[in-house]
Amino acid sequence: MSLPPSIAHLPARRPELTALLLRWCNQNSGSDHPAGLAVMLALLETAFRRLPGAAVERVPLAGTAAQLLRIRVRPDAKIRLLLSGHYDTVYGAGDPFQTCDFLSDDKLRGPGTADMKGGLLTLLAALEAFEQTPHASRLGYEVLLNPDEETGSFGAAPVFAEIAPTCTFGLVFEPARPNGDLVQSRKGTGNFTAVSHGRAAHAASPTRAGRNAIAALAEFLADAHRLPDTMPGVLLNIGNISGGGPATNVVPDQARAQLDIRITRLSERAAVLARLQDLAAPINARDGHRLEITGGFNRPPMESSPAAAAVFAAWQDAGRALALPPFNWVHTGGASDGNTLFAAGLPCLDGLGPIGDRLHSPEEWVQPSSIMERAQLAALVLHRIAAGEVTLPAP
Repeated sequence: MSLPPSIAHLPARRPELTALLLRWCNQNSGSDHPAGLAVMLALLETAFRRLPGAAVERVPLAGTAAQLLRIRVRPDAKIRLLLSGHYDTVYGAGDPFQTCDFLSDDKLRGPGTADMKGGLLTLLAALEAFEQTPHASRLGYEVLLNPDEETGSFGAAPVFAEIAPTCTFGLVFEPARPNGDLVQSRKGTGNFTAVSHGRAAHAASPTRAGRNAIAALAEFLADAHRLPDTMPGVLLNIGNISGGGPATNVVPDQARAQLDIRITRLSERAAVLARLQDLAAPINARDGHRLEITGGFNRPPMESSPAAAAVFAAWQDAGRALALPPFNWVHTGGASDGNTLFAAGLPCLDGLGPIGDRLHSPEEWVQPSSIMERAQLAALVLHRIAAGEVTLPAP
């Protein structure tokens, strides 16, 4: 197969693009570091302005000082794609993990190398190559670069929800799995707090007037911990437990715990909430006890769809044309902005970024060669869509 020259040339850009990745990853942009996010935003704005005809806009987000970067190219095209990524990381300004180092010629360790500044570089390189292909003028796209994905995309979600219905399909450049697989579907995520109220009393009260809030909460949590055993596809993690006061001779009248709950299908949401209330009911029926559950699901599941399956098949076909190692697509428990796009009615393919692993740890790494390969892959699929060789299914 004869590749368009700009796509064939991508591997030769590895030194240049790796240097850009090092610049990006050595710039801290933790979700809670506004100054670092502002610098990273400026770096990305400079890079994406190189796309021919790109309209670049900074979009303020409610509830945060950070800004989303929006890039629009050919907004009047009949086919419009939405490509997304995020430039925040989990590594704050005070985190000791701040700089990159090569563990081998093709293994770069550093903050955000895979999640997901490597994905942003893949996205940028793919678009730069695609824009030089002969039919690029037939395809339009929006690029949304999010500054608060790692904390739940609470500020960016309304922007995604507004723009998603105007597009045909979504492409999310989160990292691929360590074996090269893409992401077929993602669990939805929810954050909840269980608060137990009891009655304070002296621990040695002969009338046993106290109602121990910690004991009641522990009973609830033990039952909640077993919830995934009876609800396949649901994950529940208990964390951040607190309660009582400094004196151990006082029956504690309050305790709380935070729960991370993940679901595979949107239809599971109501069932999980009902089950939690069922577990709380016996405690609430007792004199002097009250157990409240607050919070909710912030990201619905990203489920697979026939449209996504068709685009994945095109991705695999392009991979074979490029002689890349075979890859599949899988379900994963982690959420992304793909969840938000899917909830807004836009089918999408996720995990289109480079190969890496150990995300959210001081051992995070990426394969620089895979950035070039995945950029070639994305650029070739975009070229085929623009040329009419790949037809996108209706959402």
